[in-house]
Amino acid sequence: MLISQTIKERILVLDGAMGTMIQAYKFEESDYRGERFADYAHPLKGNNDLLSITQPHAIEQIHLEYLRAGADILETNTFNSNSISMEDYHMGDLVDELNIASVNCAKNAIEAYYNEGGEGPKYIAGSVGPTNKTASLSPDVNNPGYRAVSFDDLKATYYEQCVSLVKAGVDALLIETVFDTLNAKAALFAAQDAIEESGREVAIMLSGTITDASGRTLSGQTTEAFLISVSHAPLLSIGLNCALGAKQLMPYLQTLDSKAPFAVSAHPNAGLPNAFGEYDETPDEMAAQIKEYLDLNLVNIIGGCCGTSPAHIKAIADVAKTYSPRNYVQ
Repeated sequence: MLISQTIKERILVLDGAMGTMIQAYKFEESDYRGERFADYAHPLKGNNDLLSITQPHAIEQIHLEYLRAGADILETNTFNSNSISMEDYHMGDLVDELNIASVNCAKNAIEAYYNEGGEGPKYIAGSVGPTNKTASLSPDVNNPGYRAVSFDDLKATYYEQCVSLVKAGVDALLIETVFDTLNAKAALFAAQDAIEESGREVAIMLSGTITDASGRTLSGQTTEAFLISVSHAPLLSIGLNCALGAKQLMPYLQTLDSKAPFAVSAHPNAGLPNAFGEYDETPDEMAAQIKEYLDLNLVNIIGGCCGTSPAHIKAIADVAKTYSPRNYVQ
């Protein structure tokens, strides 16, 4: 069953943080390198996407833990698997391989889950991160007109990643953590081209990030302005993730609920980070706040971002299964 059909029947649960789970493995430089990149000329520690090639069993195990916790949708380990972000590691030529390897990790986890007796349709969402450059803002305070990247550059970068993800067999493309809507528009343009050329039916999910208490994205848009700017696209869902915890995200989700003609998603952080950059919100505390979303019928997809673990997702899934999805017209 296609994700576009299942989403009309029940609230779908997205998985939690990949980075949080990878940190628990305490991988060192040699782990990131593996045998293949043992003599690589540049440091690789921190390139989490590379682990889909060098430590695939760890990535598969993380996916499997989220499936066991009740996740319906797995996000691929491809947040930075684009040529712009991979420039930091001098690995722009690995984009195709990175994306395919990450999709295969998710597929293997789903197969293992079914072999254990797991049930229900499970979906793979190709994670498309924002890159580390912005098309709307200048990185040089002395030259406000300067841009580190152009729209065409972004479109080409996103297109390369989306083609690989679609070819590898994802059910959806999740353009996430959008801090600059111009970047997102390039990604949407690329995603639509990649899907159309493939001949497959692949959904497009979009998730922005509200950066602080101002209620705006980094490029200055309110939630409503963000929605209006991307409503031309054939979206399965629009939502918000990262930066804020569930409690802080509530008013902005209410804005989406009142105005979005698409499904609405949310995957907030496990609260706000403490002084050490860690997330202290427990699964029960987070699930209680998510329950408020569900009581107000705000969402169709719910999951977790930074600081969330399989325990958080299980608590959320246990609550979500007792609720009906948000009604919307599309």
